[in-house]
Amino acid sequence: MQRTKWVERKFNFDFPVGILPSILERLRGTSVRINKIAVTLTDQQLRIKPDGKWSIQEHIGHLSDLEELHDGRIDDFLARKETLRAADMSNAKTNASLHNEKKIEDLLREFRDKREHFVSRLTELDDETQNSQSKHPRLQIMMRPVDMAFFTAEHDDHHLATVREIMMTF
Repeated sequence: MQRTKWVERKFNFDFPVGILPSILERLRGTSVRINKIAVTLTDQQLRIKPDGKWSIQEHIGHLSDLEELHDGRIDDFLARKETLRAADMSNAKTNASLHNEKKIEDLLREFRDKREHFVSRLTELDDETQNSQSKHPRLQIMMRPVDMAFFTAEHDDHHLATVREIMMTF
């Protein structure tokens, strides 16, 4: 089966704000799932770059790198910005971060800590902010914080699926 590329995904955010607690559980669970995968692999396996693409360790680092964007988008919702800040689709931060030179334990801890902060901020938003909307710059559709949380969880799963594909090559 040919997987759909992330940038080709379409989203329809037609669910109630009240499902946020369930989505937050998915977001919390990403660090647990990544950790479970990472502890089963050797340092060499974590750093293999299949076909010159990102290694498993670089995928983990990428998720951590994006936490700054997610946190900034919460600021955008709080400021009632018309459009959310854009992601750097060139992934310059990840490409420059040299994640393969880091200890996996440090990457896992950094992601866990950043994700806990993000989830905490989502949880603390008042009802007015939870119901506010801003345009997503790439998708060109309106999003609420719950939609951004779902979008982030889907992005996590996209990278975890890629990690599983890499593991299948061992």
